[in-house]
Amino acid sequence: MREFTPGRRALLGAGLAALPLAKALAAYPERALRWVVAYAAGGGTDTLARLVGANLSNRLGQPIVVENRPGAATNIGAEAVAKSPPDGYTLFSADNGTLVFNTALFKRLPYDPVRDFRPVGLMARFPLVLAVGEKAPADTVQALVAKAKAAPGSIDCATAGIGSPHHLALERLSREAGVRFNHVPYRGAAPALNDLIAGTVPMMVLDYPSGAEYLRSGRVKALAVLSAQPLEEQPSVPTVEAALGLRGFEAYAWQGLVVPKATPDALVAQLTRELDATMRDEAVRGRMKQIGLETLTGGPAEFEALLERERATWLPLIRDLNITLD
Repeated sequence: MREFTPGRRALLGAGLAALPLAKALAAYPERALRWVVAYAAGGGTDTLARLVGANLSNRLGQPIVVENRPGAATNIGAEAVAKSPPDGYTLFSADNGTLVFNTALFKRLPYDPVRDFRPVGLMARFPLVLAVGEKAPADTVQALVAKAKAAPGSIDCATAGIGSPHHLALERLSREAGVRFNHVPYRGAAPALNDLIAGTVPMMVLDYPSGAEYLRSGRVKALAVLSAQPLEEQPSVPTVEAALGLRGFEAYAWQGLVVPKATPDALVAQLTRELDATMRDEAVRGRMKQIGLETLTGGPAEFEALLERERATWLPLIRDLNITLD
């Protein structure tokens, strides 16, 4: 009989231990997946997760259940995912607030964006526009900036809240254009938009999905888009870069899909493939366009590159202006 050496026993033990994992990977997914959204039901992030999740569910052959965990600038949902088993059954809609801004907005976080999450792929951008209501302080963005320079702090500008992409885009615009607006933060884009329409505030930084209906009808007017390119539905509205000569200026709210950090490579690779197919699906892209979202494609490498650019742009701004949510 052949005698096993200690080395052979170790190899055999390792092989036997790997069998359950290999079986699990081969069968994945064999039950429903949980998709955590760190915002309330009915909002843009929730709508995107349900749209993408329905298509992704069909591709994976298992249900995807959206779980809303709003609060604390996405920290509640992010913490829940960071502490979840890394088994491929917990997905998370992560945005630039969760993965970039919060590291500077809070002294302490219940999660670490780098240590606790692993990128799967990109999903969408929410274009931002500088919008005015019927009581507009100016008809063009150039005239608006000239008026703001003449009377610093005299023009109110609403945003979806302190530390939101809308707020930080306003701060960046103000710094680069050399103006000062009076920031009026709200608890979300919807109440700010209501006050813009009512004339309570004269202007706001608005994400296109929240205001698309009113921008299309003319009840709200876009003076400039904060994207690098004009919006397809608003081709006559200039970019801030073109209108004000702010080279390289662009700002968005964006969304990507992440999982707990230790999720196995094979599971992440499968999720990345199926998410990419979902984001290229014409039905998904068509619906996203209808609600004002720009489709993003790209796997973990593209996701990481975006994070690097975003951190280099926004973290110094937040710290220089001492913006905090603590």
